[in-house]
Amino acid sequence: MEPTFRQSMNWLHTWAGVVVGGLLFAIFWMGTLSVFDKEIDRWMAPSTRLAMPSGTLSLDAQRSTYRDAVADRAATWNVFLPNDRLPVARTAWFGARGIQSHYHDPADGHELGDPGTLAASGFLYPFHYHLHLRFMNLGLWLVGAASMAMLALCVSGVIIHRRIFADFFTFRPERKPRRAILDLHNIAGVLGLPFHFVITLSGLVIFYNLYFMSGWVSAYGVTNLRTFNQEAFSSFARPKANRPGELASLDAMAEQVRRLWPSSELASLTVFNPGDAAAYVQLNVSNADRITSAASTAFFDGATGRLLFQRSELAPVMTSFRFLFGLHVIQFQNWALRWIYFVLGIAGCVLILTGFLFWLESRRKRHVSLGLHGVRVVEALAVGGTSGIIAATLAFFVANRALPANLADKAALEVWVFYLAWLATFVHAGVRPGVRAWREQAGAIGVLAIVAVTLNAVTTGDHLLRSLTQPYLWPVAGMDILLLLCAAIAAVTAWRLRAAARLTPLAVEGTAEHA
Repeated sequence: MEPTFRQSMNWLHTWAGVVVGGLLFAIFWMGTLSVFDKEIDRWMAPSTRLAMPSGTLSLDAQRSTYRDAVADRAATWNVFLPNDRLPVARTAWFGARGIQSHYHDPADGHELGDPGTLAASGFLYPFHYHLHLRFMNLGLWLVGAASMAMLALCVSGVIIHRRIFADFFTFRPERKPRRAILDLHNIAGVLGLPFHFVITLSGLVIFYNLYFMSGWVSAYGVTNLRTFNQEAFSSFARPKANRPGELASLDAMAEQVRRLWPSSELASLTVFNPGDAAAYVQLNVSNADRITSAASTAFFDGATGRLLFQRSELAPVMTSFRFLFGLHVIQFQNWALRWIYFVLGIAGCVLILTGFLFWLESRRKRHVSLGLHGVRVVEALAVGGTSGIIAATLAFFVANRALPANLADKAALEVWVFYLAWLATFVHAGVRPGVRAWREQAGAIGVLAIVAVTLNAVTTGDHLLRSLTQPYLWPVAGMDILLLLCAAIAAVTAWRLRAAARLTPLAVEGTAEHA
C-alpha cells in the first residue's frame, strides 16, 4: 500500500508542477519583486527620488485633487503620506476616468507631475495576485488554483523524497546535469519549504471572501459583503445624503488622531462619499512597527470634523486574519526580514525552474526515441514561462528609462513592451529549440539588465557613484546593483550552457531538434 501511495504522490507532484509551473513561476517572480515595490517605484519614477521631509505634511494642501475627485464622481478619495520607503505623498481615486494617481512633494504638497509609469505598485504587484485579468475575477481564480497546486506540491514533495533533509546538504554540480538539477531542486525546496507553504496559504486566506464565500454568505447573504466587512473589521459606514457638502479641515482631524495615539505616525486617509453632505473620513496610523496590518483607525464626520468612531484592535479571529495578511504583504519596516523574503522568493523561482529542467532531462531521450513531441512543447512553455518573464520584466524597466518622460500614454506603452517581449520569448523558444533557447534568453537577460542600469545613469544622472553616496538614493543604488547581479548570473549561465553544448552537442542540441 505504501509504494502505491508514494507513486500517487509522485504522479501528483510531477504533473501538478508541469501543468501550472509556468503560472507559479510568474506569481512567485512578481511576488518576489513586490517585496521591494516601493524601491522599484522610486527607480522607475525619478521625480519621487526625494529626501524624507523633516516636517509634517499638510493634508489640506491636497485639496485641489480632492476637488478633482469630486468632479470625477469618485466613490472615495485617498491620500498616502510619505514614509521612509517612498518619501512622497500620493493621492488616488477611481472615478469616471478610471484610476487616477498623483505624486506630491512632501515639503509643500505641490504636484510632482505625471510619473508616466505604473511601476511596481501599479503593474508588477497587481500582476502577482490577479494577473491583470479582471473579467469575472478570472485572474484571482487562476492564482487561487495555482496556489492550491503549490500547497499540493509542497506536501507531495516531502512525501516522495525520503531523504529530503539529508539531500539538502548534498549538491553535486560535477555530476550529470540531471543529478545536479535534482540536487539544486532539493536544496531550494527544503530551504524555503516553511516559507513557501505559509506564504501560499496566507495568499489564499487573503481572498477568503472570494474563495470561501460560503462562510460569510450563509450568515449575511450574497449581497451584504459590505455589512459583513463593517462588522468583522469593526469599521464604520453610512450612505450618501445625495446633496452637496463641504469638507472640514483634514489637518484638524489628523491632530485629533495624533492625540489619540501619540506614539504612532499617520499613514493614510480616505474620504468616503467625497463632495456629499454625508462624507466621512477614515484616518489610519502606520503599522510599520508590527506584522499585523490591523492598524488603529479613526472615523470623522466630513462636514464637521467630529469624531464618529475609533478602533484600536479587532476581534481575535480577524486579528489572526490581519496577522496572516500582514505576514504576506510585508509592509512592516524590517529590512532583514524583507531581504529574507526576497531570497526565499528567489528560491521559489529556482525550485520551479529546476523542477521543469528535471522533468525535461528525465524524458528527453525517451521522447526522441518514441517520436513524441511532449518534451518539445513543455520546453518551449518552460523557457517562455521562466526566463521569458524575467526578460520581459527587464524590457519593462528598459522601456521605462528609454521612452521620453513626457510621452503621451507612456505607462501604457511600457505595459505593451512587457507583454510583447514576453510573447516574443515564447515564439523564440518555439523557433530555437533545446539549450539554445535557454542560452540565448539568458544572454538577452544579461544585456537588458546592463542596458537598464546604463539608461538610468544617462537619463537621470543617478549612477552608482552618486546614488551610493546619497542615503536617500540608496534604494536606486540597490536596484542598480541587483540588476548588475542579475546580468552577472545570466552571463555565467549563458557561458556554462554554451560550454555544455560544446561537450555534448548531440545530447543537448540534437535531441531537442528531433523532439
